Amino acid sequence: MRAETHTPSPAPAEVPALDAEALRRAVLRPGGLWRALDVTPSTGSTNADLLARARDGAPEGEVLAAEEQTAGRGRMGRSWQSPPRAALTFSLLLRPAPVPPARRGWLPLLAGTAVAGAVRTVAAVDARLKWPNDVLAGEAKLGGILAEAVGDAVIVGVGLNVSAVPPGLPEQALPATSLRALGTASLAREPLLAEILAEFGRWYLAWREAGGDPDRCGLRAGYTRLSATIGRRVRVEMPGGQLLSGLAVGVDEDGRLLVRAESGEELPVAAGDVVHLR
Repeated sequence: MRAETHTPSPAPAEVPALDAEALRRAVLRPGGLWRALDVTPSTGSTNADLLARARDGAPEGEVLAAEEQTAGRGRMGRSWQSPPRAALTFSLLLRPAPVPPARRGWLPLLAGTAVAGAVRTVAAVDARLKWPNDVLAGEAKLGGILAEAVGDAVIVGVGLNVSAVPPGLPEQALPATSLRALGTASLAREPLLAEILAEFGRWYLAWREAGGDPDRCGLRAGYTRLSATIGRRVRVEMPGGQLLSGLAVGVDEDGRLLVRAESGEELPVAAGDVVHLR
């Protein structure tokens, strides 16, 4: 499988740097989830940076965005890079203490629901979700999500292609696309990031209040409406080389994909690469 990497190219001259002050004014609210928002010109990985902060005891609600990541990571140890200012790359520090550890598998799905909802609202793109962590436009990958745990903290990282065009898009298993390639009228990143954070905050606070129950807070229904995987025949390439084929019929209470095998048994999948079959 190919690594999700490419040689970065300069961002188009018309793409401005993120306005951190405008984002703080839009996002940080007394009593809200988000308590701090920083933008760095370049870093290795925003996830790695927030993992270090979490180990040092940083509280929930920190947001770190980067104009460029030089050592970004995807699932299964894949690398991920983006040309400077061509994407939204950011990470969130969460401490979902009221939620049982098994239910925290919903966090990347919750993030996907927030990202896809915001892309639909702000960019008018019919974004969908491929379990567990891909944001799609049609059959092409628009973005990805990576959740990593340290102690009682979970870091959720998001990468969303905004202004990159081929050949500046990452090489990966799925064909890549961006909002620019899809013809989105406005490529301003601040409104998109602000809406993602607002959507994420609404879903997260409701999910946390429900103790991680995806039905009590409506998250399972919200995710299902945006899923491009549920209802499709799939092949799942699981860790260790095992393969499972069948019909994706839903997501269980722990965020695992339910696949109906040829035997009729519904098998939960906690991790793996999903391929949508025709």
